[in-house]
Amino acid sequence: MKAFTHKKTDKLDSEFIAQLALNNMIQPSRIFPIDHRAFRSCIRLRHSLVQKRTDIKNKAHAILAPEMFNLKNVLTDIFGKNGIMILSGISSGKSVDQIIASLSPNVRKKSDQIREVLNNEISQSAAFRLQICLKLIKSLDDEIEVLENEIFNYAYNNHKHEMEILMSVPGIGKLGAATLIAEIGDFNDFSSGDKLASWLGLVPNVYQSADKYHNGRITKRGPKEARWILTQIAQAAAKTKNSKLKEFFNRKKKSIGHSKAIIALARKIATIIWHLITNDEMYEDETGYKKGETQKTKIVENEILSVDERITIMSEIFAITRKKEEKST
Repeated sequence: MKAFTHKKTDKLDSEFIAQLALNNMIQPSRIFPIDHRAFRSCIRLRHSLVQKRTDIKNKAHAILAPEMFNLKNVLTDIFGKNGIMILSGISSGKSVDQIIASLSPNVRKKSDQIREVLNNEISQSAAFRLQICLKLIKSLDDEIEVLENEIFNYAYNNHKHEMEILMSVPGIGKLGAATLIAEIGDFNDFSSGDKLASWLGLVPNVYQSADKYHNGRITKRGPKEARWILTQIAQAAAKTKNSKLKEFFNRKKKSIGHSKAIIALARKIATIIWHLITNDEMYEDETGYKKGETQKTKIVENEILSVDERITIMSEIFAITRKKEEKST
């Protein structure tokens, strides 16, 4: 509409927009159905909670660093099952033998290294702060699990075939497929894969004057969650063996560098998934790539509370907070 010039007032603007709409000169905005918007909100809430959990894990790392607890030299993930057992034992004051006895057999093989780390004494303040961090991480893990159950229930009940098509592409798992479906919606709203890539903000800004032509940074106009998940998918696809996508990434990397090659691969994947969904095809690779067997998803129905049960829970929470306020005063 900016191409048409006229005197700018609210009344003239509204009349002009109405005329363009009546003559089918502008397309309506993409508004998803209410169920799909709720599905997308769950995806975005999960992403937000994961970011918060990462922040708390970084806080825990910051607590352990001054205390000389370098568990990263022993465990690949200090917040895995065995890592949590060690951190819980440290914060609760358990002995080294008790902590080692609670670990899995594979990790107990490194008992000498673990003893060297745990021989350092942790201060009471650090143990107290670490315990709070672990409780918050456990709480967020539980809430993220509930959200994932809700997300996969909706995805497999309403978009099972699209999930299977997307998961046939290298680098796309269950969560990646569900996120793409939630953020993009109906792929048939776009006339081509390039239009989808443009809507996602994965195309460069173009500056042209006379015979001078310059490409700038990507526009980043679409949903940032979709761009983020496509970037993660591209990074996974770039490491996939015997894949045309990896060959494309390696070819681009030589000329434009690693970071730009990842974005270029993300755009290519966006055009590929548009073609697959709109043509109802599974991904096939000429180089002999075969997707491994995907783990079967067990659909777990979350408990739906009645109105009376919700009112009871809210009244109990209100009573607890009121008691706390009375004690503090």
